[in-house]
Amino acid sequence: QVQPVESGGRLVQAGGHQRLSCAPSERTFSGYIMGWVRQASGKERECVAAITPSGSKTDSDSVKGRFTISRDNAKNAVYLQRNSLKFEDTAVYYCAAGTGTLWSPRFDYWGQGTQVTVSS
Repeated sequence: QVQPVESGGRLVQAGGHQRLSCAPSERTFSGYIMGWVRQASGKERECVAAITPSGSKTDSDSVKGRFTISRDNAKNAVYLQRNSLKFEDTAVYYCAAGTGTLWSPRFDYWGQGTQVTVSS
């Protein structure tokens, strides 16, 4: 098992930028597809970005051109760079690890989530 731990969530103004980080509390992320999944109040979870062990990545239409997922296998970390933030980006952001494919990931391990609030 691997236990993701998120960090970096905070209050940020609309139009600003922020980077979320994720690291495992133990073991390693290598070999796993990693993803950032968000859940806004009253809405379903949405996978906003995912990345394979080799670095292939995808992102959702709602964040395309604004969010970038990356991973540093040497540092055993995954990041989500978020630019041009909008009020609707307010949500709890979860880091997740799993298997499957880039377009159909199956996340088996989830972090506790970090709250990100964008002020308008």
